[in-house]
Amino acid sequence: MPTERFTFPGHHGHALAARLDLPEGPHLATALMAHCFTCGKDIPAARRISARLSAMGIAVLRFDFTGLGHSEGEFENTSFTSNVGDLIAAAEALSARGMAPSLLIGHSLGGAAVLRAARQIPSVKAVATIGAPFDPGHVTHNFGDALETIERDGVGEVMLGPRKIRIGRDFVEDVRAGNIAADIAGLKRALLILHGPRDTVVGIENATQIFLAAKHPKSFVTLDDADHLVSRPEDAEYAAEVIAAWAGRYLDLRPPAPPPGAPEGITRVSEADSEGFLQDIQSGPFHHAVADEPESYGGTNRGMSPYQFVAAGLGACTSMTLRMYARRKGWPLSHVSVDVSHDRVHAQDAEATNGARPLDQFTRVVTLEGDLDAEQRDKLLEIADKCPVHRTLEAGAHVVTTLGEAAEAAST
Repeated sequence: MPTERFTFPGHHGHALAARLDLPEGPHLATALMAHCFTCGKDIPAARRISARLSAMGIAVLRFDFTGLGHSEGEFENTSFTSNVGDLIAAAEALSARGMAPSLLIGHSLGGAAVLRAARQIPSVKAVATIGAPFDPGHVTHNFGDALETIERDGVGEVMLGPRKIRIGRDFVEDVRAGNIAADIAGLKRALLILHGPRDTVVGIENATQIFLAAKHPKSFVTLDDADHLVSRPEDAEYAAEVIAAWAGRYLDLRPPAPPPGAPEGITRVSEADSEGFLQDIQSGPFHHAVADEPESYGGTNRGMSPYQFVAAGLGACTSMTLRMYARRKGWPLSHVSVDVSHDRVHAQDAEATNGARPLDQFTRVVTLEGDLDAEQRDKLLEIADKCPVHRTLEAGAHVVTTLGEAAEAAST
């Protein structure tokens, strides 16, 4: 996905480092993402969610809050209120580019921040939270014995994960006073709450409290075994899928007309995991699938194989063709199912014997239900061979391949 890196002034004028992930196709909407407490814009969960949304036409801005990552300023001088201010500043920077955000996504304390900021960003139509606390002061339980030092000296070092973070007294006092119940009740935007019941950092009861405080439309989806950082790829992908599908209900994602000569638009396939073979498939803003290989061939078996997609295309086209014909004839066809198998094993594809081209054979079993006589069934079986995909497979197709440009734009 094309990416633009730039900076914008935060709540106190510090330059905040941002990454704007852009759709390769039409830009249909913009999302603004707030990362978890002391994390950064480039954590794996944020990257995966951003990639999924950009694939469906939604540009996503991720940025480092003041004092974190590549942004200027000292984190010890920040607070929950300043994080909200940074979010509003990010929304203003997007608006200045003609890309006012209609979707806010917040992870952990970032989730609490987007719940507070949403009402101050008029363009926002929907808000999604991941592992968000109902009480922002919840984060202070991670500070342990350092709380006493912070309250006594005004600043203290807290060990969060593998690194030390300097936390100021203002942050502690502000986050403890950060009651967001009224913000949730008065949100007046669609709300999606994602939370893992086994989250040991922010308990699942926080999701319950947020859900009860919110007005409709609101939705809650469990992340099952996901940890607080949603660190497993499959959990991040699931969260991304849910957000992408849910957002389409509240954002105007109507794409422009497809390009000339491509009535079905463009189907884009891109790697979702460079270590295996998992592929992300997007056809317009509403249709998404994943492709993979079986574990025995080095994949992770999280999607159909390429040949299975070809078989699915043949089966779907066959069923549709039969339905259209029976409907036109007024025949009592009540149901169609098509079983398709491909007889070659993937490992044999490049091992044609004696230099001969290997033969692909798709075996198709068509089951017709309904009060059809023998003549009607025979005719429908004949019609099955006339489906467009069947004809394409038998006749062959001309594939034109050109080299595209990898887009990675950067500006200051």
